[in-house]
Amino acid sequence: MIDYIKLASNKSKGKRPYFYDDPAVERVLNITMAVAGELAVMRERMDSIERILEKKGLLSREEIENYVPDSKETEDQRQLWHSEYISRILRIVQQEMEELENPDKSLEEIANDINEM
Repeated sequence: MIDYIKLASNKSKGKRPYFYDDPAVERVLNITMAVAGELAVMRERMDSIERILEKKGLLSREEIENYVPDSKETEDQRQLWHSEYISRILRIVQQEMEELENPDKSLEEIANDINEM
């Protein structure tokens, strides 16, 4: 099983490319694009599943819309998925916080980087 929470702290080599002068805008853009990517993949998968189930006469889309989780195990699995999902989306924020906690650079180098932005 993939540990998405652990993977969220993996970093690419080299400096992160920035496209905007304001780092906050850059973070929001990265988070938005992570959500957009996740949503696009999920939407395609759900559409495929719904079409297959409906075509086989196993389940209608109305039944899917009206489904209520029936066990604590289902709720626990969904909560784990939510945690992993949020980890993937907020990856950039987590990495920046870790960088501040364990900088590879001196405080002076970090200050210079911030001033250059």
